[in-house]
Amino acid sequence: MSRGPDAGSTEGDGVDRDIVDLTRPVESGMPTYPGDPEVRIEPHATHTDDGYRVSRIALGSHAGTHVDAPAHTEPDGATLGSFSLADLRFRARVVDCRGAGANEAIGAAALDPLPLDDVGAVVFRTGWSDAWGTGRMTDHPYLAPETARRCAEAGVAVAVDALSPDPTGGDGFDAHRALLGAGLPIVENVRDLGTLPDRAFELCVVPLAVDVDGAPARVFARV
Repeated sequence: MSRGPDAGSTEGDGVDRDIVDLTRPVESGMPTYPGDPEVRIEPHATHTDDGYRVSRIALGSHAGTHVDAPAHTEPDGATLGSFSLADLRFRARVVDCRGAGANEAIGAAALDPLPLDDVGAVVFRTGWSDAWGTGRMTDHPYLAPETARRCAEAGVAVAVDALSPDPTGGDGFDAHRALLGAGLPIVENVRDLGTLPDRAFELCVVPLAVDVDGAPARVFARV
């Protein structure tokens, strides 16, 4: 489906690798995409009343750090159950787009420094993860349609440190349709990208095993 970590891999070379967690914690009342279900975590059973503890968790399929399956925007698109864990492991690189301003499109030239034929995913670092939970959160930069199309044509999945690769609250979902229409997953709301190296690394996306349009995921890098 996309170029995995074994391209140029040093797996089995005896080198220790650090794990960098790029996931936002799931918490009651956490920020969500406008109009999405609120996240609620409530006690169902308690030690005091029941002798054990169980929590009730309610959330949307696109809460927090999550992965979009093609079915999110494509009526005939694949659901998340069509992706194996191997499909969601990528040789990845970060592209630094922190120079983009609020509600500004990231042009395809941002991809020029990257060898797109050598990666399976591109992680766009906009710096907007710092706006999480603030009034600026929805004003993030986004991918210009040609940028998303270039990734799609190269068979490269996309991750972003913002709510969406498209303008939040804007008209249309050009980036979603280009990428998901090509059968490529999109990962949203990653964080701590400043800890990632300039070189290639392994990006691992581990969503809940639910066969719908997307799901919260533990996302981490092995560097």
